[in-house]
Amino acid sequence: MSLFVIAEIGINHNGDMGIAKQLIDVAADAGADAVKFQKRTIDLVYTKEFLDSTRESPWGKTQRDQKQGLEFGRDEYGEIGRYCAQKKIKWFASAWDIESQKFLQQVVDEALLREVASERKYTFISTGMCTLRDIDRAVDIFTKAGCPFELMHCVSTYPMADEDANLQRMVKLRERYQCKVGYSGHEVGLSISYAAVGGGGP
Repeated sequence: MSLFVIAEIGINHNGDMGIAKQLIDVAADAGADAVKFQKRTIDLVYTKEFLDSTRESPWGKTQRDQKQGLEFGRDEYGEIGRYCAQKKIKWFASAWDIESQKFLQQVVDEALLREVASERKYTFISTGMCTLRDIDRAVDIFTKAGCPFELMHCVSTYPMADEDANLQRMVKLRERYQCKVGYSGHEVGLSISYAAVGGGGP
């Protein structure tokens, strides 16, 4: 029987990245396989009356101040992902609500992008199932990391109907991001690929 040991950090970092890293260090040194955090959208988890009630803390004078002070955001979880990778320990977080789950999904995706970008090897980035906001974030991560990349226009249906190819999207992506744009297809036959070679124009 194999064991997988998870060290619970939760919100015991007190909103302090330095403390969070110390707790990760302790867990890694103790041989834990992973550390677990917690993520909450406080306006969904608690009532307004509770959040507006009095509570003295280092972050302010209300329950809201204290609860917000304990929550990490996108940048902090990105740092946690990078630090855990350095320490060779897995990490995840339990979501208290649907919005927190959506947030964590984005953060995990970003952690993967940052890890790939850190290698600074030429990367093909598929845009299948991505919104412009998703692509904006990916391009920003790879640009800041100095990692060369090429966007790949993709429609994620299997197989894709020819009329759904939307090759004009290649032109729009090229204009928006001023980068190379290729094509990743799931259609039957070669006609769409031939058209894509032409640059995705009308």
